[in-house]
Amino acid sequence: MNMEQQILSLMRELSYKPMAAAELQRALQIEEGEREAFLALLQRMEESGQVVRTRTHRYGVPERMNLLVGRLQMKQRGYGFVIPDRPGIPDLYVSSGDLGGAMHGDRVVARIHRRHGERAEGEVIRILERALHTVVGTLQSMRYYAFVRPDDRRIPVDVFIAPDDFGGANDGDKVVVEITVYPERTTSCQGRVVEVLGRPGEPGVDVLAVVRKYELPEEFPEDVLAESERVPETVQSEDLVGRRDLRDRAMVTIDGEDAKDLDDAVSLERLPNGNWLLGVHIADVSYYVREGSALDEEAFRRGCSVYLVDRVIPMLPPRLSNGICSLNPQVDRLAMTCDMEWTPDLRRVRHEIYPSVIRTRERMTYTAVRRILEEDPELAARYEPLIPMFRHMRDLAMALRKRRLSRGAVDFHFDETKVILDDSGKPVDIVRKPQTVAEQIIEEFMLAANETVAEHFQRLEVPFLYRVHEDPDPEKIEGFKEFIWNLGYVLRTKGGRAEPRALQEILEQVRGEPEERVVNTILLRSMRQARYSHEGLGHFGLAAEFYTHFTSPIRRYPDLMIHRVIREWLREGVLPPAKEAHWRAEMPRIADQSSERERVAIDAERESQDLKKVEFMLDKVGETFEGIVSGVTSFGLFVELENSVEGLIHISYLTDDYYRFDDRQFALIGERTGRTFRIGDRVKVLVAGADKEERTIDFRLVEEVGEGRTEETGDGAAVFRPAAGSGGRGRRKKKVAGAASAAVSRVGERKSAGSGRSRARDLVLVGEAVTPGKKKKKNGGAKKAKAKGKKGRRRG
Repeated sequence: MNMEQQILSLMRELSYKPMAAAELQRALQIEEGEREAFLALLQRMEESGQVVRTRTHRYGVPERMNLLVGRLQMKQRGYGFVIPDRPGIPDLYVSSGDLGGAMHGDRVVARIHRRHGERAEGEVIRILERALHTVVGTLQSMRYYAFVRPDDRRIPVDVFIAPDDFGGANDGDKVVVEITVYPERTTSCQGRVVEVLGRPGEPGVDVLAVVRKYELPEEFPEDVLAESERVPETVQSEDLVGRRDLRDRAMVTIDGEDAKDLDDAVSLERLPNGNWLLGVHIADVSYYVREGSALDEEAFRRGCSVYLVDRVIPMLPPRLSNGICSLNPQVDRLAMTCDMEWTPDLRRVRHEIYPSVIRTRERMTYTAVRRILEEDPELAARYEPLIPMFRHMRDLAMALRKRRLSRGAVDFHFDETKVILDDSGKPVDIVRKPQTVAEQIIEEFMLAANETVAEHFQRLEVPFLYRVHEDPDPEKIEGFKEFIWNLGYVLRTKGGRAEPRALQEILEQVRGEPEERVVNTILLRSMRQARYSHEGLGHFGLAAEFYTHFTSPIRRYPDLMIHRVIREWLREGVLPPAKEAHWRAEMPRIADQSSERERVAIDAERESQDLKKVEFMLDKVGETFEGIVSGVTSFGLFVELENSVEGLIHISYLTDDYYRFDDRQFALIGERTGRTFRIGDRVKVLVAGADKEERTIDFRLVEEVGEGRTEETGDGAAVFRPAAGSGGRGRRKKKVAGAASAAVSRVGERKSAGSGRSRARDLVLVGEAVTPGKKKKKNGGAKKAKAKGKKGRRRG
């Protein structure tokens, strides 16, 4: 146990009371010659928030002193939540008056004042680390000074700009501001313009603003580029030492049409004993990117590649990501192979993990593989030698999928969308990308490899990184249970806990039903966020006891890191003690950094997509569309169109009645007419407005769609009259798939839609918080009795 651990262990003892530094030194029996190092360590621990020093200069751990350390997550209305560093602790609500000058993303110490049920309230008392160093916004000139209004509405303060700090910017320019004075209780935020991005509306300015807002590094430092230039463009003979030669094995890559960083190849062959040998071959990036190098430090800082709507910001320089590390066809490439032998009844009886040299036969696309399996004659002639392998891959993948779902993996049904841009960056179309059998082949094979590698090294108890997805919060599961009860479905729980199998059964029951989409959406919002961890905690959504990310080292740092562990272990069959101790200490830091950078990438990717969706609707004002209610709030209805664009019908536009929000039924209900709107209702809307700067789309209700008739009212609205015997609800004319863009993002094996690559369903939920003293208002769906032998039930 090192000194830091000794200090924390002492402070967490029940008998401990806050001590001064000298008392701690005596209690820990630290020699006088080590005093300076001890005091320096104590200061570092205080600065990081591990310990807190009181006004009387005594030390203790935050949790024993009614304090909380975590990241501040602001909301647009000016309040925020402190998200604790330690998992399992509830978020802390902080009102706008109790922020103490803290801004969105800051790491803070907060004092807990009081609790409202499960929701705690408090105030920020110390800022440990500032997250924001620059702000992107629009400059508003006031002649002798100016203010910059941040694009990020989670920053509730404008930034004051002095006359000498305009940096050549003019009124209305989109600018980047460096913060020079942070807000305090008595001072405002001040800064200086460091970059003028251009005028809003000019081509490229919108996405560039997103890049600057999230501080995404577009350019690689000179030392990183220089290091990448020293990497050879082809595999050298000395690179083959200790590698198994698989160049004669038939294997292919399968990716999107515009993907360039090809980091996984697959092979499948039938063994003489009748079993299947599935090979997953992953680019051996760790051979070229050595720990501690400039390339490694930059990859760690970036954390992952970011796939924006019009560009890719790679984790590694293109010379590596698109060159020597990419498994391009018909050339030698270094790989890390995971071979798995499966019996016909899907028992994995053997596996091997080893370094290899490979040569892929073809660079296949998802579209081509799908067409081949659909017996397309043109492609069948071109790829005739590979067709039997593709058919066997389909059969094995579907069997693995069936096996995975039977054990309880939660399988959500949402289509991804892609915004199509012209050469000037203007959106010209938005298309849905349904998952086909080709994507499912890669998804299942990558999942199988990830589980195999995770189990192998978790059983060895070596330092490792895992992809974990913890059990949902019992309170949220109870809310979901009550929600589907109103729809006529029963979820089996025990002590507030639901098994993945029980949740999957619900999803199977709603498949093909009008409420399918709403049940999928609400369940997804009830899940926790997947993250990286140095502990193998399992993956709830996949119903997997062991899970990691092994398959994408070109674009994810955790994958690159575990390849290093694998390489070192394969060399000797054991990790050298010094290396094991080093990695055991480093893995928690790497896990936290990787999780944080992944969240930044998700937010940036979504925002770039959303702003182009708003731009796409600018010339659609006055047109009508059919959509589906994707969210219900006290201030109106969110409606998602079939192209995934989402807008708001403000409650003020519902003029035929006074509407109240029922958080138990997840509905807006008219007080006089009883007219009800719920998630999942199909409606026809008119586009009333679109504001790219605010990134909002306003709809007005034209009519509700279903089995019945729509009657126009005198105020221009419409009232839906259900058909007789419909139970008050009309059934939809057709199903609409998709997810509310503000609530759902899936990240895992699948590569971003913008990159032309498919993502695996490894769940990542974007958390939503509510004000204290109230239950979290979940968006709900139609209350409808089930016809399959069950009667709809309603509470109280």
